[in-house]
Amino acid sequence: MFSTEIHYEVVSFSVGDTKAGTKMGKLQLKDPATESVLNCVLWEEALNRMDLKLFRIGNLVRIVTASFNERFNNCLITSLELIKEAKMGLSEPERDNAYNELVDYIKSINDDKLRDFILDFFEKNTEKIKVSPAAKTMHHNYIGGLLVHTLECVKIADENIKILFQEINRDEAIAACILHDIGKIFEYTINIENGMIDYDENFQKEWITHSQFGYSICMINGFKRVAKMIAAHHGRTDWGAIVDLNEKDLESYVYFIHHIDDLSAKYGKTSVTML
Repeated sequence: MFSTEIHYEVVSFSVGDTKAGTKMGKLQLKDPATESVLNCVLWEEALNRMDLKLFRIGNLVRIVTASFNERFNNCLITSLELIKEAKMGLSEPERDNAYNELVDYIKSINDDKLRDFILDFFEKNTEKIKVSPAAKTMHHNYIGGLLVHTLECVKIADENIKILFQEINRDEAIAACILHDIGKIFEYTINIENGMIDYDENFQKEWITHSQFGYSICMINGFKRVAKMIAAHHGRTDWGAIVDLNEKDLESYVYFIHHIDDLSAKYGKTSVTML
């Protein structure tokens, strides 16, 4: 049953056009107590009465007036109240610090060609890298989220190579950690004012996924083993991987980035509220 006392967390929000040419908002809310998800619609009239900052990812809101379906998992909202405003992500100094820390890891790569390739890419795309989220809803979905996720992956890889897996080529592993999600700087857009994340239509016209982007730029520049790790980092083809880790006779290094990426996505700083 619906209660006006429930404080929902904003999971995602987008605005599109209806067939009639009016605006329609799609809002996904989560009940933190039960983890249940509520899919909501707001018509243009309701949207016009509300500040878009109300729909910031992570905000806690209360539904004041709405109509629900019989299962109470879909609703049409006419009025919302902000309970607690979420942090949108890393502050500018935090982004600068995280970016500089990541650049230090790049500079620690011994392979001159590989190191210079990544540094050049970072220099050309600095501002996008600093603000990009790592996902729209799944993990690290906030301003600077990609930096946090990438640093987590790099640190997990570096420590495990030192302690357990000395046979893994450190240069290649660090490079794969840094580049496995780099296509997301073009795949997503993020509004710095309200923290809202969306997909970039231009990226979707030119590329299949961010994995394809990372794989492609590494292959073009001759870093085939790095490309293969990136190609496998989603694990299975039905999860978006180019190389399925269920294939037989894969070399052991191919599995490495997948497990590191999975650890960060599941157990790292998945929410900006944890920072």
